[in-house]
Amino acid sequence: MPPRLFDLSSTWHLPVPPEKVWAIIADINMSWPSWWPHCSFAGPLVRTKPESNSQEHILKATTAHLNFKASLGYTLTISIHPTDVTAPREIDFNAGGHLDGTGRVVLTPEKLGEATRMDIEWRVRPTQRWMNLLTPIAAPVFTAAHALMMRQGEKGLVKALAKQATANA
Repeated sequence: MPPRLFDLSSTWHLPVPPEKVWAIIADINMSWPSWWPHCSFAGPLVRTKPESNSQEHILKATTAHLNFKASLGYTLTISIHPTDVTAPREIDFNAGGHLDGTGRVVLTPEKLGEATRMDIEWRVRPTQRWMNLLTPIAAPVFTAAHALMMRQGEKGLVKALAKQATANA
């Protein structure tokens, strides 16, 4: 039996225009660990030679290896490699490591462009044996842990956006 596919989605509502959100989430130095609680680098960024010096090409030439510590005490190490980047609106990526699959982040303007809706989709399968063994009974718990981690990320991003606004004022 193949590992179960988890179809996970989150929607974040952010109080700034998409361009300001994009500046943080699509940072070529992958600053997520600086604002996302319980997220850290598992290793240095891996970057091949980009086609050009554009942000899109640099992102597509970059793989980040990140640790996410779940509220249940386990840590998932996930590689994120952007495969398609449309600034300042969408990033598609491949995921590897403890979760294998794909993901997408889409930014949509709200409130006449003064706010942003950020939709995040993951279609992943666990690669760790223990997770696959527990999935038949623990899938709801894994899904809840994911939702909590995503809420923590949203709160961290809101704080980073406020800090950015203060620094630019």
